[in-house]
Amino acid sequence: MQERLATLYPQHLATLRERADKALAKGGFDHLVIAAGTPLRKFLDDQDYPFVANPHFRHWLPLTDTPGSWIVYTPGHKPKLIYLQPRDYWHVVPTAPTGYWVEHFDIEIVREATDAVALLPGAHTRRAILGPECPAVPGAEANNPQAVLDVLHWHRSYKTPYERELMREASRIGTRAHHAAEQAFRAGESEFDIHMAYLIAARQIDAELPYASIVALNEHGAVLHYTHFDRKAPAESRSFLIDAGASAAGYASDITRTYAARGHDEFQALIDSVDAAQQGFVAKVRAGQSYPELHIHAHHVLADVLREHGILRMSAESAVASGVTSAFFPHGLGHPIGLQVHDVAGFQASEAGGTIARPQGHPYLRMTRVLEPGMVVTIEPGLYFIDMLLDELRAKPVASDIDWARVERFRPYGGIRIEDDVVCTDGAPENLTRDAFALIG
Repeated sequence: MQERLATLYPQHLATLRERADKALAKGGFDHLVIAAGTPLRKFLDDQDYPFVANPHFRHWLPLTDTPGSWIVYTPGHKPKLIYLQPRDYWHVVPTAPTGYWVEHFDIEIVREATDAVALLPGAHTRRAILGPECPAVPGAEANNPQAVLDVLHWHRSYKTPYERELMREASRIGTRAHHAAEQAFRAGESEFDIHMAYLIAARQIDAELPYASIVALNEHGAVLHYTHFDRKAPAESRSFLIDAGASAAGYASDITRTYAARGHDEFQALIDSVDAAQQGFVAKVRAGQSYPELHIHAHHVLADVLREHGILRMSAESAVASGVTSAFFPHGLGHPIGLQVHDVAGFQASEAGGTIARPQGHPYLRMTRVLEPGMVVTIEPGLYFIDMLLDELRAKPVASDIDWARVERFRPYGGIRIEDDVVCTDGAPENLTRDAFALIG
């Protein structure tokens, strides 16, 4: 893995330098200054929240736990890393920089945060500083110029071969942990214990995961962002929905699977139908495909799934037009993914900024771009039985076209979501998630 990354990294860095040159020229700046960031202090406490490095910093370097460090890039010059290695006996101090990337940077090690700031281009220079709005270090306040961010965010949509390799690794880690979680579900474990099995298999703690895991048994699968973790197993585990990812050098995977317990054949058949539909949507992740149009297409296909399983008695067109499908599928089809699980520029119109609006009636869609080679997106359709939305649906005239007895049969299972991370290429899509599951055997 490291040899492969070492081969791919130089071109990745060259690409970032080209993008930075363009962004700085666009904004009228001479230097790009990127803060790793510093931990946020808890209110009325002397402890910090877990540190999460600035994604712009992680874009350049596979470093995720070096608070107080900086990258300085000036066009035409080798990038510089100002590496904070403090004198500290309260915490683990970052080790000296090593690895395939060090030869590509001028590295200066400092012991104090103020020493790091002293090495940055001065306040009198034209510097674009990317980082938190209010950094803890005086003298290096971030300005986050929009013109620079627009260019960098737009081009961050196109993952380099180096980035895609790290995302494959994040998928391999995540699917290994998903497999362990499924086994724990089959053994009748609680949500908490299933989550512990996931962490052990991933060999990552909660703070290292790209997002808070969703581990939902039975009706809890109807809560889209369920993160409660019951400590006690239910009397009967009928169904299991897990939405959990993993990290590799700051890059995320985002994977969701839904399982039925043995003997719950009707719900398993519904899972199988959603899974088949999801694979059809994945196949459409191709250059030139409008993501909003794919989202609307998903609503029509899922309406047919609901008809097939006796839940709806209306046409797919009527179900979508009347908003019925939005009660069963109330979120977007997916989102960009990369350095952040919900990556930037999903709505951006061009490298000059601007916004592409969501289609009317679909307020939770997280991407409106046209797919292009190099983009990585999630495809995550779902069908849920959410009491609040079902109650609203019962009060509408279309309620007569819904078999409420069938709805009641599925309510105890909560819901279904199937999610893969998919690369748009020049040809057929690359499904990072299913490729990784295939390696488990």
